[in-house]
Amino acid sequence: MDTSFTSMAALRPRSDMPRLFVVMGVSGCGKSTIAAALAQELGAVYIDGDLLHPAGNIDKMSSGTPLTDDDRWPWLDHFATCIAATDGPVVGACSALRRIYREHITRQAGEPVLFVHLAGSRELIAERMAARAGHFMPPSLLDSQFAALEVPDSDEYFISIDISGDTGEIVQQICMHLGEQT
Repeated sequence: MDTSFTSMAALRPRSDMPRLFVVMGVSGCGKSTIAAALAQELGAVYIDGDLLHPAGNIDKMSSGTPLTDDDRWPWLDHFATCIAATDGPVVGACSALRRIYREHITRQAGEPVLFVHLAGSRELIAERMAARAGHFMPPSLLDSQFAALEVPDSDEYFISIDISGDTGEIVQQICMHLGEQT
């Protein structure tokens, strides 16, 4: 499945690229792994949105209960504030499943944010979730993640990347979209 395509981000010259990047997608798509590797590749600071969840959110997800918008708004505010307050380029990992969340993060950050949507099949992501250990998000919530996901639209500032490759291949795809040579 090739979900890489031209977006608003690909049309911007390199000099106009933002300093804030958010790697987004459903749980299990590899946001934290890819965002950390991308940050290293770009010489950016990495911020993991999972680490910013309040304990109540983690308890709720750990018990198999999906978060509501009331649960998410304070977390999204905190995440946006953290990425915006960090000096230099920043790569954050945050689900940002709905358009309204992405708009909120960008508005709260007060500057452009390029969203990197990690796209993959439900089957591939379920397989990866089943193989990981120690994460608070149970595989039973994957369907609720896909139900909440609003794939970025062509008028949003994003790139979409197929996650079927390994970490290095995915980061290389992202960098190619950004005009970087890896």
